[in-house]
Amino acid sequence: MALKATVYKASINLANMDDHVYLDQSLTLAQHPSETQQRMMLRVLAWVMFANERLAFSKGLCDESEPALWQKSYADEIELWIDLGLPDEKRIKRASQRAQQAVLFAYDDHAVGPWWQQTQPKVYGFDNLSIYHVNDGQMAALESVCERTMQLQFTIQDSQIWLNAGENSFEITPEKLQ
Repeated sequence: MALKATVYKASINLANMDDHVYLDQSLTLAQHPSETQQRMMLRVLAWVMFANERLAFSKGLCDESEPALWQKSYADEIELWIDLGLPDEKRIKRASQRAQQAVLFAYDDHAVGPWWQQTQPKVYGFDNLSIYHVNDGQMAALESVCERTMQLQFTIQDSQIWLNAGENSFEITPEKLQ
């Protein structure tokens, strides 16, 4: 018998002063059985950083040909491709070729250094690619506020992200690698 996804609900209040995006949004997240809570919360952070009315969660881990999130035009062209983890050069290249903008959120402090050292020369010329590293401490902080029903308030100013969730408040500043 196949394991089923765990459903989470997140009420997001976003004030992104850098991009002048202000919204209240309810998100329904399906956590794949093989996905950690940290990775799922990283999807939320990625959504917050690039919030747009057409930015949507894809099938993700259920379909390897899709990113974690994407934004498509009304003509079904991929405007934004957001992936998580440490993919190989082929996947990064495909994302960069298929989308107007490709973004990758790398995590796992022990693996990011060697991966980036090997990958950087191969992806350096991809002008539409941005790569961020979210360190283990920030990933743990994201996981600490994960609940089946969440009230999350994000404030973004000067590329710094502040998250308030009940009694918890902390800063998340992904390091831009490219």
